[in-house]
Amino acid sequence: MSSSDTQSVVLASGNEGKLRELRRILKPLELSLIPQSEFNVPEVEENGLSFVENAIIKARATSKSTGLAAIADDSGLEVDYLRGAPGIYSARYSGQGDAANNAKLLSELGDLPMAQRTARFQCVLVYMRHWQDPTPIVCQGSWEGQILLESSGENGFGYDPLFYVPSHQCSSAALGAQEKNRISHRAKASAKLLEALNASAFA
Repeated sequence: MSSSDTQSVVLASGNEGKLRELRRILKPLELSLIPQSEFNVPEVEENGLSFVENAIIKARATSKSTGLAAIADDSGLEVDYLRGAPGIYSARYSGQGDAANNAKLLSELGDLPMAQRTARFQCVLVYMRHWQDPTPIVCQGSWEGQILLESSGENGFGYDPLFYVPSHQCSSAALGAQEKNRISHRAKASAKLLEALNASAFA
């Protein structure tokens, strides 16, 4: 694809961090990634029962509203002891923001030993060529860890202070941004998306 054929794709998110990360990962492609904030994209109800469904809902709504291809993600934390909760409700687990979400999670797990506090971050990325795309590209990445007994680390956001990364023997919030972006669930899903888009040449 030549520079004159650069394709515009809308990111179904207003999150600047996600935009920067995806632009960096997808840089090898002749693709212009535009945040949905540059369009009048209406809010859409994420009423799916899985990360895949919610990502598709967001990508489809954004593509329909803008008339362009769209990329959307849905991500969250799964805790095995809680049968996968908070899952798709991760961002609104307590209804009162990150600190309250973390407090609720710690309360739910109590003094459960570390061996039983296994968990993982999940990320699903969806690329939709147009809003009626019957075969959107779906890429998933997961990041295994455990839930700490108390917060640790000053970086990151969400559940990062509670998410222990065994390979690095620290919380996700204690990792530098560069290292986190190399090994995280979103990094893995993004790498798969890059590979899939390369193979399809945006067909």
